Amino acid sequence: MKVLVTGVAGQLGHDVMNELHKRGYEGIGSDIHEKYSGAEDGSPVVGMPYVQMDITDKDCVEKLICDIRPDAVVHCAAWTAVDLAEDEDKQEKVFAINAKGTENIAEAVKKIDGKMVYISTDYVFDGQGTEPWKPDCKDYAPLNIYGKSKLEGELAVSKTLNKYFIVRIAWVFGVNGKNFIKTMINVGKNHDVVRVVNDQIGTPTYTYDLSRLLVDMIETEKYGYYHATNEGGYISWCDFTKEIFAQAGIPSTVIPVTTEEYGLSKAARPFNSRLDKSKLKENGFDPLPSWKDALKRYLKEIE
Repeated sequence: MKVLVTGVAGQLGHDVMNELHKRGYEGIGSDIHEKYSGAEDGSPVVGMPYVQMDITDKDCVEKLICDIRPDAVVHCAAWTAVDLAEDEDKQEKVFAINAKGTENIAEAVKKIDGKMVYISTDYVFDGQGTEPWKPDCKDYAPLNIYGKSKLEGELAVSKTLNKYFIVRIAWVFGVNGKNFIKTMINVGKNHDVVRVVNDQIGTPTYTYDLSRLLVDMIETEKYGYYHATNEGGYISWCDFTKEIFAQAGIPSTVIPVTTEEYGLSKAARPFNSRLDKSKLKENGFDPLPSWKDALKRYLKEIE
């Protein structure tokens, strides 16, 4: 199987390439940079084929995908700076990447009759209530520009293709890039007391675990919408921070605060990021391990 992966300079794309290599598949990485720019950790990503691709350039996307003719495209590239996306001078670019760029890929994949995986987010919902969001729920009401752009990407994929996996994830962390865990470890090492919100509820997603699931998916034809985060129950960012500090041996005190009390975010955040992942098991896919176990393995990786 030949697989094109976009966004390999990011956390998830990096791990998907490694997983493809482990299984003996032909992985081709792509990103906007002329040369691969990511973790030089000796992983196969560094040595595997890499092509520069600007997903906002429709002609470039079509030519590359039609030339490569992958069996599947795992589309990890995205604008993910949620607060920055709210700036008026950035919004056009956000939609160009997350919506139009995704549409460009979907249309090219249709021409070669390939499969596509689109990585989406819980931010397509309004984040209200306490019930976990089901993958086939269509009650979309994104609260911010990032969520709106990712929803447009979802709709572009679902209207263009039949052979697609739309996989919504949340609270992502991986080796290759910045994330909440790395930030909190740095904050904890420099502050005795740390304030963290306790009214946003969800579950973390380790890209190493997710990458295995995504490759499992493209080995099948079980298309559709899925939710995929680590197991282990729903938690707050405050709960997550306490466990990070406990496992990392950081003695800082964690003080729970409301989102309103914290007050630093430019973009509105969903309070309810609970994702119902039962469809994975129903379709024969293995759920991701518990988030505490994922955190333990991740901390060893970044030591």
